[in-house]
Amino acid sequence: MATILAELGMDTTTLVAALLHDTVEDTGYTLEQLSAEFGEEVGNLVDGVTKLDRVVLGSAAEGETIRKMIIAMARDPRVLVIKVADRLHNMRTMRFLPPEKQVRKARETLEVIAPLAHRLGMATVKWELEDLAFAILHPKKYEEIVRLVADRAPSRDTYLAKVRDEIVATLKASKINATVEGRPKHYWSIYQKMIVKGRDFDDIHDLVGIRILCDEIRDCYAAVGVVHSLWQPMAGRFKDYIAQPRYGVYQSLHTTVIGPEGKPLEVQIRTRDMHRTAEYGIAAHWRYKEAKGRNGLPHPHAAAEIDDMAWMRQLLDWQRKPPTPASFWSRCAMTLRCNRFSYSPRRAT
Repeated sequence: MATILAELGMDTTTLVAALLHDTVEDTGYTLEQLSAEFGEEVGNLVDGVTKLDRVVLGSAAEGETIRKMIIAMARDPRVLVIKVADRLHNMRTMRFLPPEKQVRKARETLEVIAPLAHRLGMATVKWELEDLAFAILHPKKYEEIVRLVADRAPSRDTYLAKVRDEIVATLKASKINATVEGRPKHYWSIYQKMIVKGRDFDDIHDLVGIRILCDEIRDCYAAVGVVHSLWQPMAGRFKDYIAQPRYGVYQSLHTTVIGPEGKPLEVQIRTRDMHRTAEYGIAAHWRYKEAKGRNGLPHPHAAAEIDDMAWMRQLLDWQRKPPTPASFWSRCAMTLRCNRFSYSPRRAT
């Protein structure tokens, strides 16, 4: 689990807490001893993860416990990051558990942990959690989609190369420095599209999207113009998450165009810094905090506050005006799964 957190770029304190997170529960080592030896910050993180592990997610009877835990986690979201990384590690080794426990954990992962990873902005972790849970809950459907995606790979790669070359050439002619890469759909998202929209696999044309990474924000908007000059944009499919960040974390421009051969083509455009945040989410904030800019000054992103997350503020609002314990879990689950959440600017201090 600590390896996962290291790959996400988490700080040393979080890595130490991750390595020690089972110590208090599984040994005679007390929290007081741990805090004395490794520091209060590590002790608080271990305590938060230990308490969270005791919560039976989804149980209305545990509503008050869940409320207290999430309020505590709102003070240091690294507890949430450790929990998500721990679940990813567990899901990767789930085959060693009894089938009924695999199903329970996989369902819990889809309903709670993956949406939580999404809200934390940890896209790469969210996608892997969803696909691992999908393989356990719907093994036949999972294997079928894996096979169908593999069968279509040669034609998909040819199409993607053609699109990429055209975008790269036009960006270069427009003197926009950018990197263009493919963005494959994940198995669970393909399955969801088949279920929600009632499509057959052969009717899903947007198995791969395009991502454009720019140096500056102004280049992102210029790149949108380039894409729209190449292909007709689809009405209502342009989203500006740079001006209005999603969940207070995610920033990107989204557009869908009618690409070559009349196929819908999804395009995401963002800066390289935005891409790091999009991939690693809240974990990127600690990466920025430890980074140093020119003249030894903190990285410009170090001032970003986790409190800007609208959903985290909602949880804190519930602390001030708490719902009943039984209703808290349903509100929490709904908040985590919500597809759209309004963004509010940082409060004045």
